[in-house]
Amino acid sequence: MSDGMRVDLSALDDVIRKLNGLLSDMDKANTKAKYETDIPSTAFGSMKFLESNELHSAHQDQKTRIENIIKGLHGLIDDFSTSTSKVRDKYSNQEQANTQGVSAAPEGAAN
Repeated sequence: MSDGMRVDLSALDDVIRKLNGLLSDMDKANTKAKYETDIPSTAFGSMKFLESNELHSAHQDQKTRIENIIKGLHGLIDDFSTSTSKVRDKYSNQEQANTQGVSAAPEGAAN
């Protein structure tokens, strides 16, 4: 910023807002994957249908896999959101310090 470059803090705010919205959506997806996709073993057939247990087990494995993928994505998005917030705060603090430094400089002094 001392080289005359400026950072658009409102753009960073927009990114943070969108990431927080995405986190909310991921929470909903996680809830749905965890609680709304369970299929009882009897739905795959009776014990006479030998493959019913294998089908149920495969379903449970995929359900767990999807939950873990969503959890990983949530963590990644949360980390990115936190990092973006920290960067935004640092730029904001630096901008305030620069503004105070310029206004505190004596008249005629080189900035």
